[in-house]
Amino acid sequence: MRMAGTRHNGAEGGRVPLLKAVACAAAALLTALALAAASDGGQPVMARAGVALEFSSPSFEQGRIPRKFTCDGDEVSPALAWSAPPTDTRSFVVIAFDPDAPGGAFVHWVVYDLPASVRSLPEGISKEALLPDGSRQGRNDFDATGYGAPCPPGRSIHHYVFAIYALDSLLELPPKQTRDQVEAAMAGHVLGRGELVARYEP
Repeated sequence: MRMAGTRHNGAEGGRVPLLKAVACAAAALLTALALAAASDGGQPVMARAGVALEFSSPSFEQGRIPRKFTCDGDEVSPALAWSAPPTDTRSFVVIAFDPDAPGGAFVHWVVYDLPASVRSLPEGISKEALLPDGSRQGRNDFDATGYGAPCPPGRSIHHYVFAIYALDSLLELPPKQTRDQVEAAMAGHVLGRGELVARYEP
């Protein structure tokens, strides 16, 4: 009986290193996935370092987007705020999209080359392609420049993802670029990322 017990304990001991290795590999995979751009059909944008930015909006109410910021209201962009990025950050990119859209992710807002010193955006950003601080706005899926207000078809509840990226360079792309063009230029330059999800209930 003691010999059987010894064999059993030896087998368990042999499995422990293997289990630890599997757990470590799984943890590494989850970390990489958490730093990737949302898997919604956009370009896969990986962060080189595990820096998570705190990203919030004083315009939203407990995760809900008020009518003011939608097609049922004033259609103005919400205020956004984020935490300090890595010290070698040169610029930020903000992308907003609706993952619940019937045809796949629908892009509502693309802003890039935001200065590294900026920590927030006020409500009601101009729809101009080139902003006074040098940042640029891209084209949304309404085929317009700047913020495109949520306006879900069928008047159903939709969720909206706002993502911010800290980059180690300026993209220096012309204004009015699409999300895909911006994300392609971001590849290899992402230092950190933050995400905010809010819903609109018409």
